Amino acid sequence: MAINTRALEYELDALVKAFGCSGEDITIDYGESGATIDGTYVDYSSEDMREIKNRLKKHVYDLLSEKTGITLPWGTLTGIRPTKFPMDMFREGRSEEEVFRYMKDSFQTSDVKIKLAGNIAKKELEILKRLDLQSGFSLYIGIPFCPSRCFYCSFASYPADKRAKDMAGYVDCVIRELEEVSRLTKNRRLCSVYVGGGTPTALDEILLDKLLTSLDDLFDMDGVCEYTVESGRPDSITKEKLGVLKRHGVSRICINPQTMNDETLKIIGRKHSAKDIRDSFLLAREMGFDNINMDLILGLPKEGRDEVARTFDEIEKLRPDGITVHSLAVKRTAKLNLESEEYEDYTMINTDELVELAAERCNDMGLLPYYMYRQKNMKGNFENVGYAREGCEGIYNILMMEDIQDVVAVGAGTVSKIFASPGHAKRYDNVKDLDTYFERFSEVLAKKNNYYL
Repeated sequence: MAINTRALEYELDALVKAFGCSGEDITIDYGESGATIDGTYVDYSSEDMREIKNRLKKHVYDLLSEKTGITLPWGTLTGIRPTKFPMDMFREGRSEEEVFRYMKDSFQTSDVKIKLAGNIAKKELEILKRLDLQSGFSLYIGIPFCPSRCFYCSFASYPADKRAKDMAGYVDCVIRELEEVSRLTKNRRLCSVYVGGGTPTALDEILLDKLLTSLDDLFDMDGVCEYTVESGRPDSITKEKLGVLKRHGVSRICINPQTMNDETLKIIGRKHSAKDIRDSFLLAREMGFDNINMDLILGLPKEGRDEVARTFDEIEKLRPDGITVHSLAVKRTAKLNLESEEYEDYTMINTDELVELAAERCNDMGLLPYYMYRQKNMKGNFENVGYAREGCEGIYNILMMEDIQDVVAVGAGTVSKIFASPGHAKRYDNVKDLDTYFERFSEVLAKKNNYYL
């Protein structure tokens, strides 16, 4: 059997980095019939590629664990979707005990993480039963403008004050994309809408209203089960903009503090205070928004247990309907990585203690885990988990993460996923750079026609 050594190399490299190690700590040479790992030859000898990967990863894991004295919470799992295995097994009618034993034996995953993945898988399956997955589709609209750029951000995002002159033209282009999507999907049901970014509320209320009006005109919004707009930055929120969202029937918004500690907010590049977050949240409540999610990040500079606990103390007073707890990820194109020397004096660590604290505090607020994903280079090799009250789960998040429904995306830097057959998605990337998006917009439109050929 021909072995895809590139896939092996990718997963083993991710595992080595998860231990905080590199090629100087362990050497791996790939051959046609086996790999040599720190001088020990491990042959492929299987017809099952998954079994080969698991065996090689286990060998690397045991070797690095012995060298470093570290065990990883997810064991040898390196993918972004830890819930995939329990979901598949539950669909097959397998028991929780069978799921536990498979995750433990195959990946050496910790008991706590196996339970978390299993609970989320069951919750996702329960929610997905209510949706029209086959004939429906979801829509993502990317707005790549922000009041300022956070030091961990790697998304397509531009300073709103410096690119204000481009906003009107950008909205016009997005509406033109939406017209094309409407034509292509005229016989399909729109299931969920997610307007993200960047920060969509970086647009002024006139442009925001123009964009959302185009959705009303082009799509049947009556059947939409969830309509989310990220109004994430409090320094972009006004009463007028919230009024626009309310008039257009937006059912879920996000106000994302990341932390409620003012010193940390300055370090990460935010131009607002914790008080601004509270004021924006209370204003949204006053205007009738009853499904508000808040994002938090564990592992931020100078933040240990006391700082994270203080953040949760403040958040608990607001009683949000959902909290997404992220583990800080050091991304390749983020300022945190590109200008790493600027942050050398800051301690940025995520620990079991912080992850457990976050889970306990969410549970105390009546928020239960409903979706999860992982990224490369996450502090502590943990995960991002969405918690929510019953009925306030972010449905789009589940659909996007589990790869089970077409997601058509418009705007610079967005990615569409179109399923030619169940489980086999084709990705269509829009150009990321804003100026290139404008220059090649005719190609962006033409590409949409390939989605359903």
